[in-house]
Amino acid sequence: MATMIDVARRAGVSVATVSHVLNRTRTVRPQTRDAVLEAIEALGYTHNTLARSLVTSRTNSIGLAVSAISNPYFTEILQGVESSVLEQGYSLLIADPHDDPEHELKVARLLHERRVDGMIIAPSADPRTLVDYLERYKVPTVYLDRLVGAAHDQVCAENQAPVEHLVGHLAEHGHTRIAMVAGLPGLSTTSERIAGYRKGLERSGLMYDPELLVSGNSQVEGARDATRRLLSLSEPPTAVITANNAMTIGTLKALSEMRLRVPHDVALACFDDFSWADFFEPRLTAVAQPSREMGAAAVRLLIDRLKGPDRPPRTLRLSCSYVQRTSCGCAH
Repeated sequence: MATMIDVARRAGVSVATVSHVLNRTRTVRPQTRDAVLEAIEALGYTHNTLARSLVTSRTNSIGLAVSAISNPYFTEILQGVESSVLEQGYSLLIADPHDDPEHELKVARLLHERRVDGMIIAPSADPRTLVDYLERYKVPTVYLDRLVGAAHDQVCAENQAPVEHLVGHLAEHGHTRIAMVAGLPGLSTTSERIAGYRKGLERSGLMYDPELLVSGNSQVEGARDATRRLLSLSEPPTAVITANNAMTIGTLKALSEMRLRVPHDVALACFDDFSWADFFEPRLTAVAQPSREMGAAAVRLLIDRLKGPDRPPRTLRLSCSYVQRTSCGCAH
């Protein structure tokens, strides 16, 4: 079995240089790094990360807790995290907290017991116990998508301004009864998107009607039921904004069941673009979040925290893009 000494001899460098390349403990010239990596490949050398972790108390692993199985939106974030983690020379442990406060604490404990160097977590609507646990054990953590407070490292997308834009766009098309199917109460994304909805109404000179703001609890069936309630009002909305991709599906189900056509009977605009939104009929007008970029930014923020434990906490907000299609009533 090849050793680090064998790798050093073949690459024509010192053992210390090989160690720096493997452990990323010092900058090495690109030509030297390439020579070491070629020697590792040729000799089939396997770096013993477990032995190293016993010496350095580092495992070169990162824990990721997002509801990627139950929420397709997080799948793209996961892809961004995974590719960036591998580029940084770390391994990734993934767990699904199911957006449940009790389960997310179990997940955090499990990852902590696996001695990950740090965690990236999309917190639930009530993350107080989780945050207390991670602070008590001083686990380097980046909170993703949902904010928990400026005292923590966190990455999210802009939420308020994009919804303001959706409301304004629908108002420009003559809609005065614009409804919103909002997400799970307690999430920062929910409160910020509701704030954008209300600000958009104000800027368009429209009165806020509490009957037109309903919760779909960030789920398909929740949005389906909420949309049916909206459209059963004595004065139903002529346009609906959905606050995430799952609720867009639920709203479309309700509209189909009620035999209402989009956008002829009800205009629709949504937060979260789909990779297949262009194939709906009509094609969905949407706010597209920079999902992969958010995942990559969370990894960079965590690596910075691991390198500088005393640096001030940072909140990164990434801009969204507006994708205009036909479900809002535009002929594109």
